Amino acid sequence: MQRAASSMLKKENSLGWKLVSPTVILLMILILYPVGYNIYISFFDYGITSSTFVGLENYVRVFKDSAFWKSFFITVGFTLMTVVGSIILGLVVALMLNKEFKGRAIVRTIVLLPYITPLISIVFSWKYIFDPSYGPFMQLFGQTLGWVSPQLDLLNNSNNAFLVASVFNIWRNFPFVYLMLLSRLQSIPDDYYEAAEIDGATSWKQFTNITLPELYFVMGAVALMRGIWNFYKFDEVYLISKRAGTLPIFIYERVIGTTSPEYGVAAAIATILMVIMLFLITVYVKKVLKW
Repeated sequence: MQRAASSMLKKENSLGWKLVSPTVILLMILILYPVGYNIYISFFDYGITSSTFVGLENYVRVFKDSAFWKSFFITVGFTLMTVVGSIILGLVVALMLNKEFKGRAIVRTIVLLPYITPLISIVFSWKYIFDPSYGPFMQLFGQTLGWVSPQLDLLNNSNNAFLVASVFNIWRNFPFVYLMLLSRLQSIPDDYYEAAEIDGATSWKQFTNITLPELYFVMGAVALMRGIWNFYKFDEVYLISKRAGTLPIFIYERVIGTTSPEYGVAAAIATILMVIMLFLITVYVKKVLKW
């Protein structure tokens, strides 16, 4: 009897491995191999036609590079600002659109437009709006109302470009947060709020004691996903202004935007960021999400 059960268990294990092996192999090809190869070339002075083993020299150069640390802290600030901003805006919009009113379906569709519109079209719309020479923003607030200096450049100044890129990211990605939070809001039983009203709880008390605790896990998971995505965000930031100074732009300029690409240094930066992100994700998952 025990032999039969053991034989059956071995067959089930063998079948399980056969079923998951295609996925495992695919993950190894698409994820583990690129990561491993990136770590490998980080130990080389890697050129277009030749490579020389340099050990930890690339890592030492990165840690001693003040430009790297400047871009790193800019990226941390960008990530925190955009994640918090998109969650707050997404929460406010989700609470508003969770209430019944005429035309709600149309409004819910319109709110999704920033997220579903092709990136290239809205980026160039924003660049036109904030253009320092003929953009509507400068025409209105600079020349007509005089609220800002006519010489203000929101796209080519590094500090201003950082703010514009951050606001753009919040505006473009808050619909994703809104969708996640709205789906959770609609699953909260009405009985909770009815019981709270009977007990005399105010709207604020209901929000802090019912709504927020019910949204905690979703908000935490969304913050984790958006934090990872925004930390490595390149396309929309670079398209808005390459002077925003985030790390993906810094790495890009080390490899593509130069006549002497430093592949080894860029690989070392990517490896360092991977280790940092893995550490932060582990701490966040254990302390915040409590998985």
